[in-house]
Amino acid sequence: MRYLPFRILLLSVTILLAFDSCSLTRRGVQSPGGIGDPYSEYISKYSDLAVRHMQKYGIPASITLAQGLLESDAGRSSLATKCNNHFGIKCHNDWLGKTMLYDDDRRNECFRCYNNAADSFEDHSLFLVNGLRYRNLFSLGSKDYKGWARGLKAAGYATNPNYADKLIDLIERYGLDRYDERNKLKLAKGAVPHRQFEVNGVKCVQLGEGETLRDIAKEFSMSLSLLRRFNDVNRGFVPPANSFIYLERKKSRAPREQSTYMVKSGDSLWSISQKFGIKMDNLAGRNRITSSNPVTVGMTLILR
Repeated sequence: MRYLPFRILLLSVTILLAFDSCSLTRRGVQSPGGIGDPYSEYISKYSDLAVRHMQKYGIPASITLAQGLLESDAGRSSLATKCNNHFGIKCHNDWLGKTMLYDDDRRNECFRCYNNAADSFEDHSLFLVNGLRYRNLFSLGSKDYKGWARGLKAAGYATNPNYADKLIDLIERYGLDRYDERNKLKLAKGAVPHRQFEVNGVKCVQLGEGETLRDIAKEFSMSLSLLRRFNDVNRGFVPPANSFIYLERKKSRAPREQSTYMVKSGDSLWSISQKFGIKMDNLAGRNRITSSNPVTVGMTLILR
């Protein structure tokens, strides 16, 4: 048997080791798609969830995935592992859940904690949908990931001056825009997906000019009769434009901070129930509203 000279063997091993080290990133993970790449594993684990949120809220799945990858280091950051916070969302003034102190732009900043990753994804979507500074992003559509990335940076989602470029790089390196093609919302040609809101903890959308409940039911794959029941609407009633239309059953009472309401000109029992996300029957019963005792301007209604 013939053996390779020691020098040739040593050179071959050196070349192989050098080639292998070049395939590793600065974080020590393999190139995109490689076995053991935590970024690829994160994408595989959460891509379906990101697509469902795109279909529901109109946020590109590529953007959701890229932000999750960047903000949580593919699920490996302290915020993600200890707090299930995948998007670096801070407490702000309206957060009532669990929290965690973490050094970010400043020491010991307050961050939101979640029961699981799915709750973090849901809160991220609602954070963008309900944030006034992100409103213009929803006119871009779900395939303009570059516009979304730049818009998020311009709106102040992150302080890193290269934030948009980092998102775009992740999307293009891992081909995340392929998930943006899976938007299956049943929309009329040229229509824009509705932004979802929460009123009194109930999900809703705003009815646009010329839209009907049938349009909303079709978009969200709901029964029209069920949508009517959720909104206390009969067949003959046409809700006016800009009304809140609820996608879930309304609550029996308002939150604690909104215990009463003074009736204004143009109000009706139905419009007030929609305004506060309260079932109309509960609102009427609590205030003894009947056909002989209707709501009148100046009347103070008890909402809880």
